[in-house]
Amino acid sequence: MLNDVTFGQYYPAKSFVHNMDPRAKIVFVIAYIVAIFLAQNFFALAAVTLFLIFCVLLSRVPFGSVLRSVKMILFLIIFTAVLNLFFYSSNSELHILWQWKFITISWESIINMVFLSFRLFLLILGTSVLTLTTTPVALTDGIESLLKPLRLIRFPVHELALIMSIALRFIPTLMDETNRIISAQKARGADFETGGLIKRAKAMIPVLIPLLVSAFRRAEELGDAMDARCYSGAKGRTKYKKLTFTWRDLLGLLAFAALITGIVFLNLYLGGKFAIIDWFLK
Repeated sequence: MLNDVTFGQYYPAKSFVHNMDPRAKIVFVIAYIVAIFLAQNFFALAAVTLFLIFCVLLSRVPFGSVLRSVKMILFLIIFTAVLNLFFYSSNSELHILWQWKFITISWESIINMVFLSFRLFLLILGTSVLTLTTTPVALTDGIESLLKPLRLIRFPVHELALIMSIALRFIPTLMDETNRIISAQKARGADFETGGLIKRAKAMIPVLIPLLVSAFRRAEELGDAMDARCYSGAKGRTKYKKLTFTWRDLLGLLAFAALITGIVFLNLYLGGKFAIIDWFLK
């Protein structure tokens, strides 16, 4: 059921993206998110899509692995699409296609539904490339290095980075554990695929309880393992591998600067997302 979820997993490969500095990749993901929300029309989103495809090709990660990361939030995408389709108000009565009481379907609602759903889709794909091409250890080091100035105000930077890294690492582990529990419950006669929503929700209770017990047990085992290795936080710790910026990071910086500049120009010259309505209705 959950075998295809790839979010939080690392895909080992030798590629341009894998060899980039983790700090640069984190900054680039933030710039990518900014680019998505700067895009105000479909042409700008198309530019972001082409840029993402180019990055995936450079990373040598299979497109299937990247696309499977969307499964985790597929329900959220569908829920957002339904809300925008039925509850987005139109600025013109000429654009209304169907109306019943407070529910309205218009050209604006359809375009807004497609636009926001695709924006959320691109957002998940871009962030999954980061976790697929960066090991949890490198991700922890990158976050800790970027947040290092917060140490001046006694902020626990190392502990925060470690928590985030462990959380990402436990996602695929808990997915595997969930699959094992579901298989075991099915062998005992449990039914997760028939009945209404309430019945399916009740059927998940025998899965959630052992999953929580397993999660707490794994957390306790991890804490004992860290204590056995004399882990004491950031105090006195040294780094075996030093993070350094390279020419790859410089090229990535220039590429993202060009992407954001291009999106700004597309927004200025092609208008907003609803300009496409006038083209179709002319």
